[in-house]
Amino acid sequence: MEFIIAAQFLVIGGLVWYIKKRNDQEANLIAKKIESSIDLKRTMAMGLAYRFNFPTENKDGEVIFKKTTNLFIKQSDFDFEEFVAEVMEKRFGGNAQTTVKVGDFGVDIEHFREDGLYLGQVKVYNHDLDYTPIALIHSNMMKQGAKGGYVITTSDFTPSARKYAEELNIELINGVQFVSYWLESMDSKVYEPTGEFA
Repeated sequence: MEFIIAAQFLVIGGLVWYIKKRNDQEANLIAKKIESSIDLKRTMAMGLAYRFNFPTENKDGEVIFKKTTNLFIKQSDFDFEEFVAEVMEKRFGGNAQTTVKVGDFGVDIEHFREDGLYLGQVKVYNHDLDYTPIALIHSNMMKQGAKGGYVITTSDFTPSARKYAEELNIELINGVQFVSYWLESMDSKVYEPTGEFA
């Protein structure tokens, strides 16, 4: 009888090990495919731009919700600030916190890292950013004595914006780069949508 029970435990243990190993292999394969596919990252960046554009305002300033399926996650651009802060904290360590929503003078995130303060601005756009957010972050870096800064967008930057940012210690992170950061941080809990638009 003890032999039968021991054999059952051995079979069950082997089956659990096999299933776990198979699931790990599948997860690794999917992660490798995602990591190597620039088109998939571009699509994910586009999805982030769409996800964090709810609600919107019409030309009269009224808040409206685009008609979409309930399958989609619908969040505001302020939720994107929280999302980015958590991803950046996972990537670079330290403590990243969002600033007040109004009157932040162009600073959306204050990121306290081991080597100092970094200021961040995030933009949920589907067109390329010009130099304006870079200039705002740089100005605030000078005022606050920050070590560095970053501007993150779901889209990309114009060539003149990239030229403007040279030698300012401001990292420009486009949608594809941010998706890479996000994917790298997924091994730990990043962001749980909360609130009215979750």
